Amino acid sequence: MLDARVETFLTVCRTLNYTHAARELNLTQSAVSQHMACLERTYGAPLTRMEGKSMRLTEEGVLLKRAFQSFSHDEALLKRRIARAADDDAIRLNVGTTLTAGEYIVAPALARYLAASPRVHVSVVSRSTAELLDLMERGAIDCAFVEGFFDAASFSADRLCEQELVCVAAPGHRLAGASACAMEDLFEEPLIVREKESGSRAVLEHALRRRNLALSSFSRVVEVSSIGIIKSFVEAGLGVSFVYEAAVACELGEKSLARIEVRGEPIVHDISFVRPRGSVFEDDFAMLFEGVRDEFERRGFGA
Repeated sequence: MLDARVETFLTVCRTLNYTHAARELNLTQSAVSQHMACLERTYGAPLTRMEGKSMRLTEEGVLLKRAFQSFSHDEALLKRRIARAADDDAIRLNVGTTLTAGEYIVAPALARYLAASPRVHVSVVSRSTAELLDLMERGAIDCAFVEGFFDAASFSADRLCEQELVCVAAPGHRLAGASACAMEDLFEEPLIVREKESGSRAVLEHALRRRNLALSSFSRVVEVSSIGIIKSFVEAGLGVSFVYEAAVACELGEKSLARIEVRGEPIVHDISFVRPRGSVFEDDFAMLFEGVRDEFERRGFGA
């Protein structure tokens, strides 16, 4: 069982505010301060510092956070394993997926792997990349397939595949089927994008910044949290969107959506399998990833 001071420290890491941490933990602010002071004495280094009115973790604090996150996750998973040990010998994992990657890239391969591996039982939750990483830090999920950016120093990760964000429009759009256009040629179009926490949106924003551009360059930005609704909006001619190719492969094949070729480097990003660094359950995570990867490579995305 982890010391209560570890939970206090991880809550301070998440909130970067003693008052907010105390409220979340149902402790007094004095108790939070005492827990932090005790940890600093134990490890012989300051764990936080103030920069103006904002709290930041020190180098030592970041290092301790990574270690405690791994301990916290392993304890949560160990409790679940022990609780079910008398029932069966199944391997049970709570798996997260980002919305687009989960539905269109990971799910078919994961389903085939689970069908062939009856001892492996999973619960699956779909959220944005940021939400999944937060759930992992809290021990609510064990691992995740994500399409967004993450701190590679805090998590172990393996690359499942690389996916391209393609620009799609309604059939008959003036730029569909034409020679490749400049990104700037799209600016008079409304842009339909996922919500701010979305991994695919972060990838698009990063690619635009590399071209010294931004979402605000488009005539209008429409936020939609569902990839299915995005495709419906685009098909109806309400704007253009950048979507992972796997998510629109069917619509492009049926010609209910059309692709617009954009000059310059393609916008590509990895779909990664992430989990806590240094976990004692790494063998289980490796088994799951290798099984899903093998099914993915055997039949390809969406097959």
